[in-house]
Amino acid sequence: MGDRLNYRPSFQQHQPLQLPIPRSMGVYDPGMSSAPSAGRLTSTPPLHQGPSPSQSQYSQYSSASVSPGPPRDQPMSSPSSSVQHITVAQVSGTAQKRAYRQRRKDPSCDACRERKVKCDATDTASCSECHSRNVKCQFTKETNRRMSSMKQVQDLEKQLAQAKATIASLRAQTGKVDSNDTNHTMPLIPEINSAPQRRPLPPLVPSAVSARAHIRNYSRGVFKPPPPYRQVGRQSHFLPPLPQLPDRQWADHILSSYYTTVHSYIPILHWPSFVEVYERVYEKGDLSGETPSWGSLLFAVFACGLQYAFDPKIRGMYPDNGRKLIEQSRILTDLNDEFTIDHARAALLTSIFFMEINCKSASWIWLGLTVRIAQDIGLHRESGPWGVVENEVRRRVWWGIYVWDRLLSVELGRVLLIDDADCDINLPCPVDDHFITESGVMLPPGQAPPSSNFLLTTIHVVRLIGPLLQSLSAAIISPATLQMFDSYFKSCMVAFPPHCQINHTSPLDPRYLHPMCHLQNSRLVLHRHNLSTSCTPEVRSVAMEACVQAAKDTVALLQRVMRWKPTDGSQSSTSWQTGLVTNATAMLCTHIWRCTLFLLYRGYFAEAATCIQVSTTIGDARAVNLACGRYLYGFLSLLHERLNKGESIEDEGVLAIVSGDVQGSSESSWIWAGSETGIALNNSSTEQENGTDGKGPLVNGDTFSSPSLSPEEARDWGGWPNIEWMAQDLVDGKERGNMMVRTNSHGASIVNGSNGPSNMPTPSPTPALGGASRISIANIIYIEPRSTSLHVG
Repeated sequence: MGDRLNYRPSFQQHQPLQLPIPRSMGVYDPGMSSAPSAGRLTSTPPLHQGPSPSQSQYSQYSSASVSPGPPRDQPMSSPSSSVQHITVAQVSGTAQKRAYRQRRKDPSCDACRERKVKCDATDTASCSECHSRNVKCQFTKETNRRMSSMKQVQDLEKQLAQAKATIASLRAQTGKVDSNDTNHTMPLIPEINSAPQRRPLPPLVPSAVSARAHIRNYSRGVFKPPPPYRQVGRQSHFLPPLPQLPDRQWADHILSSYYTTVHSYIPILHWPSFVEVYERVYEKGDLSGETPSWGSLLFAVFACGLQYAFDPKIRGMYPDNGRKLIEQSRILTDLNDEFTIDHARAALLTSIFFMEINCKSASWIWLGLTVRIAQDIGLHRESGPWGVVENEVRRRVWWGIYVWDRLLSVELGRVLLIDDADCDINLPCPVDDHFITESGVMLPPGQAPPSSNFLLTTIHVVRLIGPLLQSLSAAIISPATLQMFDSYFKSCMVAFPPHCQINHTSPLDPRYLHPMCHLQNSRLVLHRHNLSTSCTPEVRSVAMEACVQAAKDTVALLQRVMRWKPTDGSQSSTSWQTGLVTNATAMLCTHIWRCTLFLLYRGYFAEAATCIQVSTTIGDARAVNLACGRYLYGFLSLLHERLNKGESIEDEGVLAIVSGDVQGSSESSWIWAGSETGIALNNSSTEQENGTDGKGPLVNGDTFSSPSLSPEEARDWGGWPNIEWMAQDLVDGKERGNMMVRTNSHGASIVNGSNGPSNMPTPSPTPALGGASRISIANIIYIEPRSTSLHVG
């Protein structure tokens, strides 16, 4: 498998509101030792202890007495003040004074005073007399100043609250945070390599055996014992039809593809145990000897592994891209009332499968099912005793679900399904499956070998997504919060192995892109939030620069991948392309697409060319990659149209297009304010609003298209070679014009030259790829010498 990420940094003690800076790589404690935790809660005496009942100096008083507290119009004494012993006479005197004051008649409103009737008005509600007569209940008489002053105080308090809200809103828009503002809380990011805080267990109940047996017997049908004390019932009544297994040679190939890809970043299988059952199934020829849930897991593995198997013969056998395989997995799943860990693993792989074929809503739904199954069987709790293998598998399955929840939430702009406070399970062990046996973790003498999966590395990257999404709920992210996250990003990068650093020059194995691009994508999503219309031009300019820097760091990683050669000594010119396509995920494609948008918008065409070349290499291996290419085609077409007409691209609409899928989030989007919704949207015939432009395909008779591309839409943009061609025209503009570039408030490169748009020479048209007309943006933007070539090798 080659050298993998061995992510085992030590960490400093956590300080309030500060992020730890990892030190050199240390030894990781997987939390399997029996030593008590240093952070275990201990019982502490109460802060205030009163005298015992036998030592009480208070005398008994009758029910007619009142509580010995200060009068209502006097301030309460502080807790630190000395305690005075109050006698019964003092209590009685206070009670008599209060009784006299309480017998005084409350002031009456103007209407009740004139009618000489009892007034029952309160501080917040009018009296019943005024309410029945439908008149205003007011206090203006000289004798009612007390009630009138109370109303004035309430009005002043409301005005003060409104003023504070206005000030907070203005501070958010300017990006300034008052250091004295107690309402501003900084998000707390877990320490790198720190395990979740364990919950204290309740004390043991003596002689509880009979009570447990009684509850197990009579609670049946009312409630279940909590996991892991629950006995899982057999699903003998569920006898689904057994599907036919794929041919062994193709099954082995698909399984190998799964192991080198999905299993490397979400290792939810103990591979030796899984292969043992796999061999037994194929020796028998069917699934008759295994549970339906394990058969569901097997076909889910086949469906996910097929996404990374590009053998033409295998692809020809599954023209539906594995949909029948995932359907067989669903048929073998009995969602009744008894679940096992295989149900959770099959549901997770189903969610991953739908994400890879660009069915994002289906992936989100199956993730929700996965989380609920895992919580139902108690995977989020450290329990036991379990066997060594089963204990480690439970940890890896839960943390795999945790990682996928974070990645999918930040990808789709959705809320998290798992709260960090609900995680009460240790981190997985950073060794390969083959060293974990029922006898224990069997490591060879000397230093532990590097792990062949990136789960532990990815966990520490995605643990910041919870605080990150919490920060995205604000209208603007404060500079202090941005600085805190940037420090954590740098800490994560420092904790990576040396060959994974941004400034490292050695070729990079494509498999390492997963955790590193997840980190860069989190950076981009964080700073992209401050591009919204709620921010000032200065704040938006800083956010644009940060997004571009994240994109350029991603380009540095991609350029190193493009110099990678396989370890077997092959000198094939397509070796890095094969490795990249084999390991490319849907999330990698969308991250590269986001980087390309920002780089094109800012005029970094050489860096954008690297992203386009990588996306061209991936091609149609991922359905979402085609949709990203069509989006870039529309952006370049718009840019060409604006600049050739002499129109500035300093426009809110253009910036919204550059922001990309942030406009697909109900929490962070800003472009949809004022758009039609509900019935008005579904009945709308406005072509510009629904995005059809009068020539979009009809879907079930509607005028608006499906979220997925139709066959016509998948071809109308000319493919990735056409995107390379259009981007090359931007570079060629230097040779045909000498237009100077200035930067607007959004950070975009815009035209500022002496020759107007009408004097711009237009290059001769050239036939386009895929039947689409070629679009040229020559003579528009001056390119610096560093960006004169599109082709990056």
